[in-house]
Amino acid sequence: MTSPGREQTLIGSVQRALSLVDIVANASRPLPVKALAATTGLTPGTTYNLVRTLVHEGYLQSEPDGVVLGSRFPGFTGAPDGPGVFVARVREALNAVTDMTGVTAYLSRFADGEVHLVDIVDARRSPRVELWVGLQDSAHATALGKRILADLPREDRLDYLSRHPLGELTPHTISDRRALLSQLEHGAGWTLDREEYAIGHTCIAVPVIAPGLTASLAVSIPTGHQAAQPEEIARQLRGVASRLSLQLGAARLGRSPI
Repeated sequence: MTSPGREQTLIGSVQRALSLVDIVANASRPLPVKALAATTGLTPGTTYNLVRTLVHEGYLQSEPDGVVLGSRFPGFTGAPDGPGVFVARVREALNAVTDMTGVTAYLSRFADGEVHLVDIVDARRSPRVELWVGLQDSAHATALGKRILADLPREDRLDYLSRHPLGELTPHTISDRRALLSQLEHGAGWTLDREEYAIGHTCIAVPVIAPGLTASLAVSIPTGHQAAQPEEIARQLRGVASRLSLQLGAARLGRSPI
């Protein structure tokens, strides 16, 4: 116990390291070391050394575009608490998909009445589809968006479609509302977009469902790729999506999310 009037001995490096973890835990994107240095006012050298130590100890994890929370962060022991854990879990899942399939992986979610792209992990030999039309205006033409629309309550699905024109992005885009609704309501648990958003690309998406979360996990493959079997890719995606759903709290629903 500290005697009255006697100052406590505080370790400044520990305080600085904890502040970095706290910033990452509340970030909605991976954070570069330069951004952490700018936020905290620490020198880049000090920030780099602290981050390197935190990565080594497992409290942070290094990604190509910054750092996310690592597996030793306390929030990883249960349902996510804060945006940092969500970001880290999503990135972990996308990395697993990219490693498994060799193609670029995407995750989107439904929030505030719109479909939002959350994160992308690129595969070296299979670059991402150029998103020339934002996902908020092209959900009807993408596997990511159609999977989410299919999983929404019918009232929310109709509300979304009433606010978004079904633009023809390619000759293959489904722009007829009745045809789109029929496809969404009679799907097989995974969604296919064959050149509906971009010529030369086929996308496959599966659901990620947890309390308060409707999302989709997808990959993009070159159309006609000999090794690409949509059914097999969907099966692989389901395994990752199911695990991610459970990590994000689906166990509290009392049922399997997929």
